[in-house]
Amino acid sequence: MLGARGYPAGVSSAEQTPETIPGAPAKRPGRLTAAAGLCGLEALALFAGGIYMLVSGLTGAPESTSQAETGGVTLIALGVIPLLAARGLLLRRSWSRGPAIVTQIMALPVAWTLLRSSGALIPAGIVLAVVAVTSLVLLLNPRTTEALGIRGRA
Repeated sequence: MLGARGYPAGVSSAEQTPETIPGAPAKRPGRLTAAAGLCGLEALALFAGGIYMLVSGLTGAPESTSQAETGGVTLIALGVIPLLAARGLLLRRSWSRGPAIVTQIMALPVAWTLLRSSGALIPAGIVLAVVAVTSLVLLLNPRTTEALGIRGRA
């Protein structure tokens, strides 16, 4: 029997949680939200790098303008993958885990290359490696898998 505000009789709105409200979706785990945030951060970094390369190619600053423009467009296009994955993770879509994992696996060799370079690229490589490994751990966590509705083999 429901009370005046649609809650079960004898239960106040302050006592309601998604688990106690019939038909309400379960709460999104923090791990899933963190993984989505990291994917979104990677998407923003790819967009920023792509725009930088595109602008420098259009202004004629690099040695090869066509290579800079192609690289910029490629980075912007690659940024769409983690952006869509982040959105899917926030909406708890099971398909989103695949692109998110692939993005992290692709980031690891890039991080390794940055770590083997010199100057300011080394800290960038460290940050990228930490983000990629952290994202993989979050995405492969059993609670994340469960929250996305992905079932193991029976």
